[in-house]
Amino acid sequence: MTTAAILLAAGGGSRFRASGGEGHKLLAPYLGRTVVEWAIESAAAANLDRTYIVRGATDLPVPPLAASAVAFVRNDRWREGMATSLQAGITRARRDGHAGVVVGLGDQPLVQPEAWRRVARATASPIAVATYDGQRGNPVRLSSMVWPLLPATGDEGARVVMRRRPDLVAEVPCPGRSADIDTVDDLAEWS
Repeated sequence: MTTAAILLAAGGGSRFRASGGEGHKLLAPYLGRTVVEWAIESAAAANLDRTYIVRGATDLPVPPLAASAVAFVRNDRWREGMATSLQAGITRARRDGHAGVVVGLGDQPLVQPEAWRRVARATASPIAVATYDGQRGNPVRLSSMVWPLLPATGDEGARVVMRRRPDLVAEVPCPGRSADIDTVDDLAEWS
């Protein structure tokens, strides 16, 4: 069974600009690179069978160490919500024959490769979600069995299914943090 990583990085980053940020949040400088470069590198370093980066609102830089490991998936419907990006990534994974995906977010630079690997290995349940100090976060593994249950539009993805079907979910303790960089204050707090 092959498993692909999907990094969702297609949104517009409107909360970042509304908080006084300049440009797109994923391109904000963060500890010597951009926010998204850290997230891409972490997903690629997990060495899953394939790594897809879903983009939409802006072009994204790829860190040199991850350049040969990632493929971009374009989501022209990104304005319709995160669910469209998830669907775009899953469509590509399905087309390429993967039986599962591990999904993370491009604005979470503190998620470590080990979190991606641990969640990918947690195959006893159809859904596995990373936890950090007992709190659910990202990434989330989704077996192909649950793909039909995922929303097609809106700003939620797997959380919808996890709420409706908690019997399908396993929690996986992980190192690191799944803090989102959504605002200028978030960027300052996690730098």
